[in-house]
Amino acid sequence: MNVGDKAPEVLGMDENGRQVRLEDYRGRKVVLYFYPKDNTSGCTAEACSLRDNYEALKAKGYEVVGVSIDSAASHQKFIAKNELPFTLIADTDKTLVGKMGVWGEKSMCGRKYMGTFRTTFILNEEGVIEKVFSPKEIKTKTHGEQILSL
Repeated sequence: MNVGDKAPEVLGMDENGRQVRLEDYRGRKVVLYFYPKDNTSGCTAEACSLRDNYEALKAKGYEVVGVSIDSAASHQKFIAKNELPFTLIADTDKTLVGKMGVWGEKSMCGRKYMGTFRTTFILNEEGVIEKVFSPKEIKTKTHGEQILSL
């Protein structure tokens, strides 16, 4: 998905098993961020940066929604451990990562595997993509500040 595209209406199921829809956020901008895995160093740093900047983001009209392919139970633990104030979507069937184009082949230490590319989409009040932070652009420890500087 690219700037100007509309995000899918159904985003998925959250950590409590509730369906999350784009219309739930109508009238607010959405930070829709995709990350590889709960409780890994980079993903925890990114989530905590968004947590630490959450009130400032909300004051600028943003709502934060995280997405990974981890289970709802994993998300619940991740939220509790890091006191995250925002929704995490459990995209266990890889529907949203596929639709958004953030699922693909990755490599680490010469090993190839399928995974989620760390990507953040900034959606406007109508759910249209205004900005995309690519994996190379995202600084996990200061991602909240990166978004606030837009």
